[in-house]
Amino acid sequence: MNSSALPSADSAKGSNWQDLRPRLISAIVLIVVAATAIWAGGIVYGALIILTMCGLASELAGLFGLSIRSWRGALYLGWALCAGIVAYAGRWGQLVAFPMSAFVFGPALWCGNAIVVAAGAALLWLRLGVDTGVWSVVFVIALVVASDSSAYLVGRLVGGPKLAPSISPGKTRSGAVGGLLGAMLAGVVVAWFSEKTGDLPLPVMLERTAGWAALLGVVAQAGDLIESAVKRRRGVKDSGKLLPGHGGLLDRFDALLAVAPLAALLSLMAQSGAGFWTVGAGDILTALMRLMGR
Repeated sequence: MNSSALPSADSAKGSNWQDLRPRLISAIVLIVVAATAIWAGGIVYGALIILTMCGLASELAGLFGLSIRSWRGALYLGWALCAGIVAYAGRWGQLVAFPMSAFVFGPALWCGNAIVVAAGAALLWLRLGVDTGVWSVVFVIALVVASDSSAYLVGRLVGGPKLAPSISPGKTRSGAVGGLLGAMLAGVVVAWFSEKTGDLPLPVMLERTAGWAALLGVVAQAGDLIESAVKRRRGVKDSGKLLPGHGGLLDRFDALLAVAPLAALLSLMAQSGAGFWTVGAGDILTALMRLMGR
């Protein structure tokens, strides 16, 4: 999730906090809506994810100069809509046809469609396709929110050297470290309360969880920076205006778009009834051997 969408986010100590109020209000609304859908599951959750996919596609189209009021723009939205419906129906074999065929929209929108479809399908899979459904989605969202919030607060309070000034001048190295620690803490807390640990001893579970949470935290920040780089290249500050204090959906969910597919991939290697954060080297080796038909 992107704090670069904010004026001087992750800036040095002493910068103003006038954007904190709209951020908090938007965040509360998002949390209520997301929590309701995650708890409900089924069609409610599926509808939220599919609508979000369409919203993300709309912002991508606008970012690259494609009007959604044109027939190509409407078709681009339709691509995301149909991909979401196919993923919700669990037709994973047919799903790949959408990002593969989206080359007709050009390289940039092709890549954008692949990212949106992969993330949307991953979030649907994590809630509806695995035994640890609710906890898997909660883990991913809690980690991303903690990473973003910790980076924002630590960057503002501590300041210091910039992380990537040519990409996102507001982000600091202290914020990046704070975000990573926040992601690890959130992951461990969710794993602890979930009790979806299989038969792992507690120390092993905590070690694995912290390791995967750290990796996902790095991925979350990478997703944030990539979206910032795209916006800078396109000469825009925010991807949209839907969320006061945050910008658009891409500004808010950039990290989630990067984290969700990796979490879904890990879930394919987890033991039955255990969360993806418990995956170990043996689980990965077993999955690879199964993939190779051995």
